[in-house]
Amino acid sequence: MLLSIIILNYKKKDLTLSCIKSLYEQFSHQFKINIFEAIVVDNASNDDSVSALQEEIKKKNYKNMKVIASPENTGYGKGCNLGAQYTKGTYLLFLNNDTLIKDKGIVEMVHFMNMHRDIAILGGQLSNFDGSKQPSTGKFYTLYNTFLLLLGMQKYGVLDKNPSTISQVDWVKGGLFMIRTEVFKALSGFDEKIFMYTEDMELCYRANLEGYKTYFYPFVTVVHAEHGSSSRTFAIIYIYKGLLYYYKKHKNYLEYSIIKTLLYMKAVTAIIIGNITRNSYLVKTYKQAIRF
Repeated sequence: MLLSIIILNYKKKDLTLSCIKSLYEQFSHQFKINIFEAIVVDNASNDDSVSALQEEIKKKNYKNMKVIASPENTGYGKGCNLGAQYTKGTYLLFLNNDTLIKDKGIVEMVHFMNMHRDIAILGGQLSNFDGSKQPSTGKFYTLYNTFLLLLGMQKYGVLDKNPSTISQVDWVKGGLFMIRTEVFKALSGFDEKIFMYTEDMELCYRANLEGYKTYFYPFVTVVHAEHGSSSRTFAIIYIYKGLLYYYKKHKNYLEYSIIKTLLYMKAVTAIIIGNITRNSYLVKTYKQAIRF
């Protein structure tokens, strides 16, 4: 087996069904001849997701696809680690369930990894449904970069970018994240203490510390419904948690204290603005985020 594709589902069976359908439409040959496999991990949806996915796989006769039912919702990283335990591929591809595969670029990503043994992680270009590109790479969160992030500067391409050529980068977004299985195991996978968000950046950071290279591959078309599998409020809360954990784990106490203060100030400012403008979303979201 060359490539193992891991997809997480949590109460979004329709998105996941569309995702695996698009995968099989593009790569039916690879699935049929045991080059590709797909592992769908259901993170305890407590609905009919598992049976619906299993029935669809059986009905459509999708080869080399299976569903793993987790007994609890363990978060994105731990769910991906669970799926990885059932894989046989030389490479792992972590793919968001709110994506649709529109071309065979993933095959080219595998070929690129085969030709460049020094590259451990390879991210791909994610796109919006209107064809515009989503920022698919980022810079590590130094104090300066985190300050820019909290100011919203990532909207202007200061932190998150889309190189037009194959390029070495700090980290790649987890929606389309390929890694050598041997490297994933050597790094002990995603940090399971991060429930969701920032786990992709943190894994790339650890890979970088060990001398592994991360690259970006722009020549692939994968449509991504951003926040399709979660809400924006959920994202903000867990980005806060993820940043704090990242600094506590990898940086010194001074840097951790500074980041904690910056996050608090950002939340308080958002709450004040929300109260002035009667924006209940801002108030509710950042009151939750500020609960360190």
